[in-house]
Amino acid sequence: MKCVICKSTDINTKMVEEEIRRGDDIVLVPIEVLVCANCGERYYSRAAMHQLEELKTKVRDQSVTLENVGKILRAKVA
Repeated sequence: MKCVICKSTDINTKMVEEEIRRGDDIVLVPIEVLVCANCGERYYSRAAMHQLEELKTKVRDQSVTLENVGKILRAKVA
């Protein structure tokens, strides 16, 4: 397989974190995908996409347990 962006053949399976937004919150989802080692382009299998879509639905319906791992704070500048 060649990367469609940089044409490198150095593409490996890697664990990455995707983001699902829920209002002002961001849910981090660890998922295994193919990643180009040269430019970072990600390639998702149908199974990975299906897993993300299912989890997105569960997050929206609040039917999945989420762990609080920290806060993001925004500075108010005048």
